[in-house]
Amino acid sequence: MSSQSFGRVGVLYGGLSGEREVSLMSGAGVCAALRESGIDAHLFDTGRQSLADLAAAGFERVFIALHGRFGEDGTIQGALELLGIPYTGSGLLASSLAMDKIATKRLWLQHGLPTPQFAVLDCQADPTVLARELGLPLIVKPPHEGSTLGVTRVQSVEQLPQALALACELDDRVLAEQFVQGRELTVPILGSGDDAHALPVIEIIAPQGNYDYEHKYVSNDTRYVCPADLPDALSRQIRDLSVQAYRVLGCEGWGRADLMLDAQNRPWLLEMNTSPGMTSHSLVPMGAKAQGMSYAQLCVAILATARCKVRRPAAD
Repeated sequence: MSSQSFGRVGVLYGGLSGEREVSLMSGAGVCAALRESGIDAHLFDTGRQSLADLAAAGFERVFIALHGRFGEDGTIQGALELLGIPYTGSGLLASSLAMDKIATKRLWLQHGLPTPQFAVLDCQADPTVLARELGLPLIVKPPHEGSTLGVTRVQSVEQLPQALALACELDDRVLAEQFVQGRELTVPILGSGDDAHALPVIEIIAPQGNYDYEHKYVSNDTRYVCPADLPDALSRQIRDLSVQAYRVLGCEGWGRADLMLDAQNRPWLLEMNTSPGMTSHSLVPMGAKAQGMSYAQLCVAILATARCKVRRPAAD
């Protein structure tokens, strides 16, 4: 597509979630790249501007650079469907499923895909039951947040109440899953349906294995190996598994699967991101670069996939 054929483009960023600051960085980068490519792109902060403003903005398509609640969970996708504005990424159902880590894991298990054993607690439950059910160490997290917000690696029973309290500051349920000791991997994915394909596997090597918010977006202490140093057959297996997990959820356009590789070289799916970061530290641009695609080319390629996902009834 020519740059003019995209028309007036909105880059939705900011929002209201705990990942607002990351989204501001993602959106600014995407908008600048689209403008450099000759596209008439405009920033639109969904945390400061209303849906009425969005309807009046005259966007012919939008690039969703929102992360977390109200941007990655199907909320904005549903609004865009009602407004009839084509948008990037997954539709409202896949977005909602992927944002709910409990629903994601249950669906993967139904399809025989490997994900760590887990338990779900409400915020009034006795957290020590987790140690009996899952053993230690384990990961405790709010199931509807991203960017490792509210996540604790629990090494002892004594840490459980504080981990539960932290997760409950952000959610009314808590997801706990067995901790997989091993290598942390992520796989960017582009495309939809049969055309979905994985970019190179990336290994994340964080200080003390702690890939938290600070080490994701702020510090330069985390190392990334792209492509990851893996045997070809294992790399293909991980990429194929990631695409399968993406398709099972009904994801479209682009996304990123996060996994752990254990000591026996068995991959375990952790979660699927349907609106991944696009900052200077982000992983989808890193995977695209390893395949010869620049940041700007990646942004334009994602924008080209924008569409409404719900078939609208014909007007009378």
